[in-house]
Amino acid sequence: MRALTTIALLAVSVSLLQAAESPAYRRLPLAVYRDRMMGGWLGQMVGVAWGAPTEFKWCGQLIPEAEMPRWNEDWVNAAFGQDDLYVEMTFLRTLEQYGLDVSIRQAGIDFANSEYAVWCANRAGRENLRKGIAPPDSSHPRFNRNADDIDYQIEADFSGLIAPGLPNIAIALGEKFGRLMNYGDGLYGGQFMGGMYTEAFFRRDRVRIVEAGLRCIPAGSQYAEMVRDVLQWYREEPSDWVATWERVNAKYLRNPAYRRFSSWGTGDNSVDATLNGAYVVLGLLYGEGDPERTIVISCRCGEDSDCNPSSAAGVLFASLGYERIPERFKARLNRETRWAHTQYNWDSLVAVCEKLARQAVIKAGGRIVVENGEEVMLIPRQTPRPGPLLRSWAPGPIAGSRFTPAERARIRFPDELTAGLAAVAPGFALRDCGPDMASPIFHGEFRGRERVLQTHPLNRTTGSRLVRRLEVPSNRQTRLEIAAGHHEAGDWLLVVRADGTAVLELPVGPETATGGWLETQVDLTPYAGRTVDLEVVNQPTGWMCEAAYWGKVAVVSE
Repeated sequence: MRALTTIALLAVSVSLLQAAESPAYRRLPLAVYRDRMMGGWLGQMVGVAWGAPTEFKWCGQLIPEAEMPRWNEDWVNAAFGQDDLYVEMTFLRTLEQYGLDVSIRQAGIDFANSEYAVWCANRAGRENLRKGIAPPDSSHPRFNRNADDIDYQIEADFSGLIAPGLPNIAIALGEKFGRLMNYGDGLYGGQFMGGMYTEAFFRRDRVRIVEAGLRCIPAGSQYAEMVRDVLQWYREEPSDWVATWERVNAKYLRNPAYRRFSSWGTGDNSVDATLNGAYVVLGLLYGEGDPERTIVISCRCGEDSDCNPSSAAGVLFASLGYERIPERFKARLNRETRWAHTQYNWDSLVAVCEKLARQAVIKAGGRIVVENGEEVMLIPRQTPRPGPLLRSWAPGPIAGSRFTPAERARIRFPDELTAGLAAVAPGFALRDCGPDMASPIFHGEFRGRERVLQTHPLNRTTGSRLVRRLEVPSNRQTRLEIAAGHHEAGDWLLVVRADGTAVLELPVGPETATGGWLETQVDLTPYAGRTVDLEVVNQPTGWMCEAAYWGKVAVVSE
């Protein structure tokens, strides 16, 4: 009987060894995993820090070579304050606390409780979460005007860095964390990035890495079409990246058919995931595997020119591994500094990624074995299974997802818009605000002022209104004080009405607003002892960047 048991154990051992050597598995020594994972994080840091001085200063045009900053070795530590990195660490923290099977609702609660400033799809998604709109509806275009923006694309790096060779885990993490704020092509941008990272642990061939990312998203999406286009144009013009950049812009920046849900309209400014994703791919392909060339090309393409080189460098540096990265990019790295709004410094970030990667390998059916004293990941080969095809301009039905009262009690923050309106225009309510220019939103800072409310007219004839019914004191001097700003490319008409009668009309634009701000007041003493309906109106004039920025709308009595 003992002999039979020994034979059975030997048979199991041989079977496991054969599985380890089978093409169904890929071997990745843990030391190699750690080296490439660290490379991915360092690449993000270098890319975002190098491109930061150029962000959105060149839109629809190349950054001139003479205007491209020269790398400064101290800049790497500036990345500890960059949202490109610390937002995705919110997602890592959720995974660390709750595991890979954490619910999307818990992910939403954690993101709703983040304290940092966010923009675009992140802002809209988080506002929805704080209002009680649970994921996935927090990203649905019915509630989120920014669903195709770049946000998850620049935050998805973690999903590949903790899932070496496991594209389906990166895809699933996108369906969980990307759906907090993005939908359709905005979501696919992140899943594409995550998919590239999963393959970068095993390849340095940039074309193969891009193709691996492409297999992670629906083939019928515009994002996938973009990736196929850039690959084809690269093959046709392998030495002329500017020619490919021009073809990208002609189709994905200036053709309205490819900007059907652009939150920034039809101008040259674009935070669209597909366009900016093209600049990432362009940098990877034409960068020829050289870190500096890759970053410079992705940056010089313009638009979101710190996020794009961050993504490109992250993928490239992951394929190279930390040890192969030139010393000038890592010599000054401070391993003790924590990323803003997180618990992570360099070493603790590396540790949590390794912990989650081990879990991912086991979850996928792989194993971690010891060979000659070295741990090795045996990672099952996966065929990517993209999610369903979604289009933000023709979305599917909403899920009807709402947080329960118990879940809402766990969200510490009220929605920013409500809090911002109360801070800027106490006692006023907002009416007839249109969604253009991502309105209405609350800015923590705008043009040197803290706490600024942004509105936009409903349409070409109907202005957005701040309204209030006011009992004017009979024995005090009362006035309405207003600080109103304008977009640098637009102007609008400030109208104040009392009981339907205009008592003030002033243009708010470059000629009237000092430093972008117009300060004025309306005497309400003639209405003393009466109840009056006040309207403060953001009235359109020429329908070009006509958002109003309210620094103050306050009734003062003394």
